[in-house]
Amino acid sequence: MYEIFTRLSAWLIPAIIVFIPLYGALRRKLPVYETFVEGAKDGFGTAIAIIPHLVGMMVAISMFRASGAMDFMLSAVRPLFDWLHIPSEVLPLGLLRPLTGAGSLAFTADLIQTYGPDSMIGRIASTIQGSTDTTLYVLTVYFGAVAVRKTRYALKVGLFSDFVGFVAAILICLYIF
Repeated sequence: MYEIFTRLSAWLIPAIIVFIPLYGALRRKLPVYETFVEGAKDGFGTAIAIIPHLVGMMVAISMFRASGAMDFMLSAVRPLFDWLHIPSEVLPLGLLRPLTGAGSLAFTADLIQTYGPDSMIGRIASTIQGSTDTTLYVLTVYFGAVAVRKTRYALKVGLFSDFVGFVAAILICLYIF
């Protein structure tokens, strides 16, 4: 059964990439290439619009890490995590994930390389990576690109969902594995 899923997953994305343009061209009679080029033009404009917000976010993250604020926060909550028998190595990932996708992915890769993919730390880190989002990045870059100034409840809901995803990832990994 495992072999079937392995083969299926290897062919699924290429099949989708081939199916969508063929479906558009043959079934819907769309000019697929022209539509793609038009979309690429719009995407380029969006990329240019988000660059200032992206740079601002990256500077803020670098300042947060370089100032020692992250280390201070980790040292404050580490005793609680140790008391709850949660590996403290995943704490920085819980703080990094809402801030930066690339930084959290690099940290996850480092945890997996250090402890192994089948270790409890590797499993928790992978589950956190897949069950949470880069909330502050999304709010800064995407809301900034479309000029949304009043995010209302988006920040609270996004950070709460990241917290729930973080806790759920830990609990699921601790109780299933």
